[in-house]
Amino acid sequence: MEEKDLNTPQTEEIKNETPSQTEETTCAPENTEEIQEAETAELTEEDKLAQAEAEIVELKDKLLRQAADFANFRKHSIAKQTDLILNGGKKVLESLLPILDDMERAETNMNENSDVEALKEGLLLIFQKLLRTLEQQGLKKMDTEAAVFDTDFHEAVALFPTEEEDKKNHIIDCVQTGYMLNDKVLRHAKVVVGQ
Repeated sequence: MEEKDLNTPQTEEIKNETPSQTEETTCAPENTEEIQEAETAELTEEDKLAQAEAEIVELKDKLLRQAADFANFRKHSIAKQTDLILNGGKKVLESLLPILDDMERAETNMNENSDVEALKEGLLLIFQKLLRTLEQQGLKKMDTEAAVFDTDFHEAVALFPTEEEDKKNHIIDCVQTGYMLNDKVLRHAKVVVGQ
């Protein structure tokens, strides 16, 4: 019987130890899960904050790059416009240089030659070359002969009284020739209009 008594206390000890270990085991996982959930929630908020800060940095960088690109574009456009303004007539002037050369030759010949007819012929050729060159650049002379007066193309410098009905509101004389450049008025023709 003594053996039983010896066995009995051991079993009780085991029984006493088992519930406490079981309690610790069940409590530990619950606490661990709560801690992990709390850490996950904190990490998620920290991650969100870090992600938002990274996005802000990226957007600031993009904004600065776009501002720099726009500033460079603006400087380039201004430089290009300035160049066009300063050198826009380069093509026209280059086309006029051969005519200028002809005029210099004509001036030299005038001093050396006394043949008026040859000089007239030379000047007429130079004048025709000038007109052709300007027409190639888009310049056209306005035709005002017997045309109806139009304020879009003509400027009346005088009114001439007339009794003929077909000459009223028509151009009688052109005082200064008008020119068109690529179908736009470059200079209005100054005309006398019948009234």
